[in-house]
Parts: sequence; structure tokens; C-alpha cells
Amino acid sequence: MPGPLLVTSGWTVPEAELSWRFSRSSGPGGQGVNTADSRAELSFDLERSASVPEHLRSRALQRLRTRLVDGVVTVAASEERSQLQNRAAAERRLAQLLREAVSAPPKARRPTKPTRGSVERRLAGKKQRSALKRTRRDASD
Repeated sequence: MPGPLLVTSGWTVPEAELSWRFSRSSGPGGQGVNTADSRAELSFDLERSASVPEHLRSRALQRLRTRLVDGVVTVAASEERSQLQNRAAAERRLAQLLREAVSAPPKARRPTKPTRGSVERRLAGKKQRSALKRTRRDASD
């Protein structure tokens, strides 16, 4: 479980740069829910980390700007009863979040013009609808 966090094939976050915090979790757990610190919070200082390549750091900081607090991104997991399972869930969640944040932006859409056939079909449909409404209007008079 403990160890470096693999984000992409070229980027791994060392364990020393990850910060854990545990607290009592709400939800299932019976009597143990009041005593066990099963909720896991995993924090990573994205802004000051030495493990993040600079071109990925700027992209991640831009995309995660609403989730960052002083350059630190935090994820929490409390859906499982055991701390060990919540730790694993938090690691998966952070890795997925960072992976999405540093992924290449989608290709820009190249604008296209509608084909002549599609324009003609659209206009023919409009004329047909207009004629139908006209006959209804004439019939009600």
C-alpha cells in the first residue's frame, strides 16, 4: 500500500510528497464507527512538488485551480469501513484526478459547412411543415 503513487508512465509521485490525515468517518461501521479513524485524506502539494515536470505542473495547476488550497490538492475517502480500503480508494482517486489534470487537451474542432444536400433537406422539411400549418389554418377559417 504505502509507496510511490504512479500517475502516468512518465510521472510518479514519491511517498515523501504525500501527506495523510485520518479522522472518524460517518456512515456504516456499527459501534466501531465511534472509535476507528477510518476516513482517509490524502494531500499533495502540486505547486511546490519537485517530482512534477514543469510542463505538466502548469497544465495541472490551471485545470485544478478550483480544487487547490495554497497549491495543495486533497482527496478524501470514507465509503469503506476499514482505513486500509479508504487509503487505497484515496490513492486511486488522487492518481485519477492528477492523470485527468495533466492529460493532453482535446483536438480543436475544425468548423465545417453543411453540405448542399443537408441544407436542401432542411429547407424542404421546413416548407412541408409550413404547408401543413397553412392547410390547418385555412381549414379552421
